Amino acid sequence: MTVTETTDTRSDTCAGPTQGDRRPDGKDKYTISEVAALTGLTAHTLRWYERIGLMPHIDRSHTGQRRYTNRDLDWLALVGKLRLTGMPVADMVRYAELVRAGDHTYAERFELLTATREDVLARIAELQGTLAVLDRKISFYADAGRALASERA
Repeated sequence: MTVTETTDTRSDTCAGPTQGDRRPDGKDKYTISEVAALTGLTAHTLRWYERIGLMPHIDRSHTGQRRYTNRDLDWLALVGKLRLTGMPVADMVRYAELVRAGDHTYAERFELLTATREDVLARIAELQGTLAVLDRKISFYADAGRALASERA
């Protein structure tokens, strides 16, 4: 079972919409260097994600080379979004474990994502307040600059 598989056919794939045209048409097997190029992550980061349990079931070729799928890329896209929320790596790993555990973990996943959403909303509110301060300062300096320019004219 891969990270994004669950037992219910109507289950959340745990990733957002596919990345579309960034991927080669008809291709569903990628090397670590191809995934690095597609995602902007380093090969070191991808191997680390595998070690810590964020990507534990990456297929291997007969020579042992990692082979990523489109589902893996979708999962990496979600992990990237979770990173942007500021979610701690330990929580991301916990989320991945819950996904692998199956549908009976929906309530725990819901709680984890809801808490993360609340954190994001709090940060957005804080940033909006900071933006308002910047806007006032920018307006002040714009007005002061115009006043100074008209005095010199």
